[in-house]
Amino acid sequence: MVRIAVDLTIGTLAKRSACNVETIRYYERIGLLPPPQRSANGYRVYGADAARRLGFIRRCRELGFSLDDVRMLLGLIDGGRYSCDEVKKITLHHRDAVRAKILDLRRLERSLSGIAADCRGGTAPPCPIIDALLTEA
Repeated sequence: MVRIAVDLTIGTLAKRSACNVETIRYYERIGLLPPPQRSANGYRVYGADAARRLGFIRRCRELGFSLDDVRMLLGLIDGGRYSCDEVKKITLHHRDAVRAKILDLRRLERSLSGIAADCRGGTAPPCPIIDALLTEA
């Protein structure tokens, strides 16, 4: 694991974590990141714990966890009383939602392929794709 120095400004934290500054501020506003300390001139100052927490949030989001799921996971971590079983339940629930989305996307792909196959790609109307979209609307 890469060690991140303490006393990072928001800009430095953003660059090192590949996370947008506004996203970091947003995570603070919604309580996923605790309010940072402030320097004498009022700038946000982040430590290694904030950088690690931000990395955790980013990875969860990359895996498609909702903000509510991330909040639940962080709540378990913050309470220090989480079990692997609790984390697994959240993860499996998310996996099941991903599987359902994949099924929906496959149905969508078949529908689009079907209406596209009916089109010869001519330069003038009528268009079977437009007709299918109007009919299904």
